[in-house]
Amino acid sequence: MPTEPEHVSPRIAWLPDLLYTAGKFHSGLALVCDAAGEVVKLADIDELRDEKRMRLSGRAMLPGMINAHSHAFQRVLRGRTEYRTTFQSFSGGLMPTVSGGSPTLNDEKDSFWTWRELMYSAATRLTPEDIYDASRMAFMEMALGGITAVGEFHYLHHAPDGTAYDDPNFLAKEVIRAANDVGLRIALLRVAYGRSGFQTEPNPRQARFLETDAHVYLMNLERLSADLGTQSTSWIGVAPHSVRAVRLPYLRDVVEFAGAHKLKVHMHLAEQPAEVSACVEEYGRSPAALLDTEGLLSENFTAVHAIHVTTKAIASFARSGAMVCACPTTERNLGDGVIPADEYLKHGVQICLGTDSHAQIDLFEDARELEYHLRLQKLERAMLDGAQLFDCATRHGARSIGAPSGALEVGKPADFFTVDLEDPSIAGASIEDLLPNIVFAASRAAVREVIVGGKPVVSEGQHLLQADVVEKFNALQKRLWSR
Repeated sequence: MPTEPEHVSPRIAWLPDLLYTAGKFHSGLALVCDAAGEVVKLADIDELRDEKRMRLSGRAMLPGMINAHSHAFQRVLRGRTEYRTTFQSFSGGLMPTVSGGSPTLNDEKDSFWTWRELMYSAATRLTPEDIYDASRMAFMEMALGGITAVGEFHYLHHAPDGTAYDDPNFLAKEVIRAANDVGLRIALLRVAYGRSGFQTEPNPRQARFLETDAHVYLMNLERLSADLGTQSTSWIGVAPHSVRAVRLPYLRDVVEFAGAHKLKVHMHLAEQPAEVSACVEEYGRSPAALLDTEGLLSENFTAVHAIHVTTKAIASFARSGAMVCACPTTERNLGDGVIPADEYLKHGVQICLGTDSHAQIDLFEDARELEYHLRLQKLERAMLDGAQLFDCATRHGARSIGAPSGALEVGKPADFFTVDLEDPSIAGASIEDLLPNIVFAASRAAVREVIVGGKPVVSEGQHLLQADVVEKFNALQKRLWSR
């Protein structure tokens, strides 16, 4: 726990035992931030003068991690889908046949598509207050794990029956409020969702998501941007949901708008083979090829998942400067497949990380899974090292969502977390091998302090609002799953 000094200064000097910057740990170095929470210098301790000193004894300080892909409301699903759906029933009746270019359930095979129907079951019943409470829980869990900013891929726009709210961004603002209350920065990646799927009839279970007209979507996006104004804690990006959910003319309009306004673009891409096959049937091209040939890829584009791709597709990402967001925990949980991370990085395509469906919220775990999945697939070791993986969780994530943080450098916000050097999961690590110890072995419980913009969010491993957040979420789960 930081100890208070005897004097007070507009500047705060944070004094850990070790500080990670410029790719390595340093001892005897302090991070100094001003009253606005911006880093003004990294200085030797003996160079400090009248700064207010906050000692972080027995701690290593690292830049806050960036969670580039989240569906916060899906936190309510954890543990609720871990059984074979073909032998179960759930609220609303037996599982229906899945549509939208996906397989039926007659073969008693669980997949993303069966999970999706269970997700719809929850999404259609959440009230605005429920969405706030679920989001607050997900964001608090992120903070406890050292995450300081999140890209929220938000597609709940309407009331459960599809009726528009007076403010079309009401639910988006509830999610933003949850992030702000917890203390995270948030990029609200507002989702364009124009249809139920490839050449399919409308699905009433998607009524909360749909804005079938690109003009309406862009008008609502501009309204949200105006309401947020210019500040560093919450901002917008655009998120065409997927090629199955947005027709090509709609997609072109959205990406063109993003380019004109210098907004980040995120899109689910090639997550499942069924989606790729349906896209080929409709457009004669795979999802990645469609985006490439239509000129929709750019350095501001992040393809989420991008698992089922060809070498030619990877090269197109490299040419355009587009990024990829891997969500290994979710991809493993849903049986989606293994992202070819080694091939992306070999071609110079940057990868960031997301916790997606929140089956688990632990960006350390996602980072190490990026490598471990490759080991299982390739039957070899050490294709990606700890520094590469930590960049995926920090610098690359910041670039993907447009966050101001991602590194401990002058001019950036003082967004950081600490790990306890005596935590059993990393005890005994030397300064030279501390980073791989953290990336490949650290328990989330090793995270002790989290600071965002120079302000404490987590102290001694406890979030400042933890008791209230957990109580409200427990009540939500009891209501939701006993209906």
